[in-house]
Order: sequence, then C-alpha cells, then structure tokens
Amino acid sequence: MQKKSRRDFLKLLSMGGAGLLACTAESGASTGPAVNNEAIGMLYDATRCVGCKACMAACKRVNGDYGSLSYEKAKFDNDGLWDAPSDLSGSTRTLIKLFKESDSRWSYIKYSCMHCQKPSCVSVCPVSAMTKDKITGVVDYNKDTCIGCRYCQVACAFNIPKFQWDKSIPQIVKCDLCVKTNLREKGITACAEVCPVGAIKFGKRRELLSEARTRLQENPGKYLAHIYGEHEAGGTNHLYLAAMPFNKLGLPELKPEAPAEFSEKIQHTIYKGFIAPVALYSALCFVAVKNMKNHDASADQEAQQHDREER
Repeated sequence: MQKKSRRDFLKLLSMGGAGLLACTAESGASTGPAVNNEAIGMLYDATRCVGCKACMAACKRVNGDYGSLSYEKAKFDNDGLWDAPSDLSGSTRTLIKLFKESDSRWSYIKYSCMHCQKPSCVSVCPVSAMTKDKITGVVDYNKDTCIGCRYCQVACAFNIPKFQWDKSIPQIVKCDLCVKTNLREKGITACAEVCPVGAIKFGKRRELLSEARTRLQENPGKYLAHIYGEHEAGGTNHLYLAAMPFNKLGLPELKPEAPAEFSEKIQHTIYKGFIAPVALYSALCFVAVKNMKNHDASADQEAQQHDREER
C-alpha cells in the first residue's frame, strides 16, 4: 500500500506539473508589443541610388574606430561587375551592392543593420551586449560586455552582425545609426547626411512610412508596391523602396511575426516559476517508479513459476 501511494503521488505531481506548464503557456500568449513608430530609422530608395558609395566612405570615416578605414580587397563578380567590398565585415558596416537581373534591369541596394522592432540579436545575447533603446529604437552593441559567443550572428534573419576574425581582441560590428558619432553631433546618420541624391532619408519611422506611401502613390509604375521592413519580422526601422523584387536584391522573405517574440515566449513559458524542470523531474521519477513496478511484477512471476516447478 505504501508503494502504491508513492507511485500515485509521483504520477499526480507529473500530471500537475504538465498541467501548470500548459496553463502558463496559454496565459503567456499575447499579440506582442506594439510597433514604436516614433523610433528613428532610415528609408532607402533603391530607385534613387546611383551607387557612388559616398555613404560607405562617410560611415568608415565617422566610425573608423571599428576597424581600418581601407576597404577589403576588391574583386569582379561573376557578371564582370566591380564589387568592393563584396559583403559586410568586421570593418564595413554599411554596404552598397549592385544586383543585375538583365542588361536593362538592375538595381543597387544598401545593407546595414535593420534595427528591428523586436531584434533577435538582443533576444539571444546572454550578457546583454546587444541592447535596444526603448525610445529611439536603436539596436546598439557594447564591446566591453560581449563574450564573443556570436549568437547574435546566428539569430539575425538579415545576416548583419559581423565578427572581427582578424583582430587579436575581436568584437561584433554593425550599424548603430551613429549614436556615438554623427547622430550625437549633428542629429543625422553619416550615410544620410552625405547621400548626394537623397536615396537615404533619416527620420522617425512614422515620417518615413508616410514618405514611402506618398512616393508609392505618386509613382505607381516606378516602384514595387511594397515597403520592405514595414511588417517583415515584426517590423524594422530601416525601410526600403525598390523597383525590383526584394528577394532578388538579397533581402530575405520573412513573415510578419518576429522570430524573437516566438522564441522568447517559449523560453519564458518553460522556465517561468521553474515549472518545466519540476515537471520533467516528476516525469522521470514516474517512469523510474513504473519500471521498478514492472521489474517487481516480473520478479514475482518468476518466483511463482519457480515454486510451481519445485512442487
């Protein structure tokens, strides 16, 4: 009778823990935080960009503390186009690339941190080296806190953060909207300040979205009818307009749901109140006790069989 009570207790505890976990998951479900349209960001219009790369030079000049002011080794791509550099890196945090679909159809595109409304890099960073300012929306990086795990690189849907592999004391490099440099001194990012054709517009997200919608409405045949970053991955503060499909410009096709919001919901649900570890331990105990019960039953059957054989 005592063994039966202990087994019943463990079984009940396991079922209770699983029930509490399910309840927590249900109560923890939410529609996610509201989009902060007062955050600052940039609107890049690919139809205006002439590929002069003045933004890249200004970024390196203003934020040169993140690496050499020189560019990586230039090269020709498969189409015979000059590409310098070919990707973001530990010394390049703003990049202009040229994508060619045909002789008559091509477009430049600008790569830099998207400053997501719900950034995955901030979500996965175990030491809060990646942070998001609640007011400005700027996703910033603290090199003194970073432990070099590079989880931010893996988590970023846009493949933006880069690690300085060639440095003896490396760090993560990404656009921070010039918060410590040009933004602080002049109230605008260096890339937006120097763009000679107005392809990069700096401002609050609300203003940028309004400007983008106006351009789409006034030029229906000029643009693809889509503002990239308005909804992708929960919304970003770096927005895009273009004439070519964004997936052909190297930008990923993403759902409106923020990956960080989904993963955090699971993590917070599982570990809230230490429910999941207790439920898991209870389940393991239940399995162990059940196996002991089966073993005892088998032993009793063998003993009874042995007694019958002796008789």
